[in-house]
Amino acid sequence: MGAQPQPADDDAVMRDLRQQVQTTTPLDPVQEKALLEKSSLGDRVSLDRVVAANLGMVMEGSIGLVEAARSFATSGEPDFAKFAARKVGEQMDSAIAAEAAAVRDAELLVAAASDYERTELLLARELRRAPNESEIAEKLEWTVERTRYVAQVVAEARRRHDEELLAFIDPDAIDFDDTVDGE
Repeated sequence: MGAQPQPADDDAVMRDLRQQVQTTTPLDPVQEKALLEKSSLGDRVSLDRVVAANLGMVMEGSIGLVEAARSFATSGEPDFAKFAARKVGEQMDSAIAAEAAAVRDAELLVAAASDYERTELLLARELRRAPNESEIAEKLEWTVERTRYVAQVVAEARRRHDEELLAFIDPDAIDFDDTVDGE
């Protein structure tokens, strides 16, 4: 019989699962429906994608089960199945609450980015120049640190947006030799 895995080995497995869950892009409802239809017809790639996108549900239960197995002997509980079910449920409830908090945080960040951009444009019109961080912070009643953070988020979003647009441009269709106003 092989050696029993050590807690460090369990931690590495769980860390790998968490990494996979965190790096797997979620499916929107249209994608999910199409993939589920294909997987029901035997398409393995579609099945793998749906499973990967929903692995978080199973992983959280697994974390609870591992915790139950580790702590049962000292728990004083007489029934492992009931103890494990409770631990799995607690872990899943915790994960659902954390996901809801992350969604709320993301929604708040999107709203802050929108407020930042709107204020930046408004101040640029009023001042007839680009506003600085302090001016934007004052108008929004934010700290300069918060303003700086949101400005970085907005700049990164703009950069990604530009990269996505450039990915759709056909370089052969652009005449780089042509000058502005036909000069």
